[in-house]
Amino acid sequence: MSGILGKKLGMTQIFGENGEIVPVTIVEAGPCLVVQRKTGKTDGYEAVQLGLVEATQPRHVTQPRAGHFKKAGVPPLRQLEEFPVSAEDESKAGDEVKVSIFEADQLVDVVGTSKGKGFQGVIKRHGFGGGRATHGSMFHRAPGSIGQSAQPSRVFKGTRLPGHLGAKRVTVKHLKVVRVDEERNLIYLRGAVPGANNSYLALRRSIRG
Repeated sequence: MSGILGKKLGMTQIFGENGEIVPVTIVEAGPCLVVQRKTGKTDGYEAVQLGLVEATQPRHVTQPRAGHFKKAGVPPLRQLEEFPVSAEDESKAGDEVKVSIFEADQLVDVVGTSKGKGFQGVIKRHGFGGGRATHGSMFHRAPGSIGQSAQPSRVFKGTRLPGHLGAKRVTVKHLKVVRVDEERNLIYLRGAVPGANNSYLALRRSIRG
């Protein structure tokens, strides 16, 4: 199995073997259940659909998804995600996946939804420097000129302007696994991961590691 679903609990710091302080993000990874095994013959590609085992009420599940879970013989699950596998993989619906698939010093890629920051100006969104802060400059945090007058009389596509910031699917690659706590389903990753606390994440084994 190449990946697992989890929930971000927050950041802290631990001490390494040589006494150095290591910043880590604690993720509650799994347990997960296999909901569907997709094959090249039936679906055109090889993958496993995992669901995160977490308390949810049946009335919060749509009828199509409830039927999907019933066919797999698993209880309603809150979060679903697909992970690629090889054609030789023998996973089947109902199999359990735990954080023990990872071990210390491995590299993983973490996929999550970044924090939404609403509508922001060009200084926060794109890092513009802004104008002079002196009295009477009349130009402080504005974007400045964005187009031409007569030719071509339009704003070019891709011009960096104010707009919505964050709340996007983000992948952070090659984070090192510092510690794995199998009893509590916790994995400690060196560095930061996208999203707010209690947001859902997908962890998958890095190709490089």
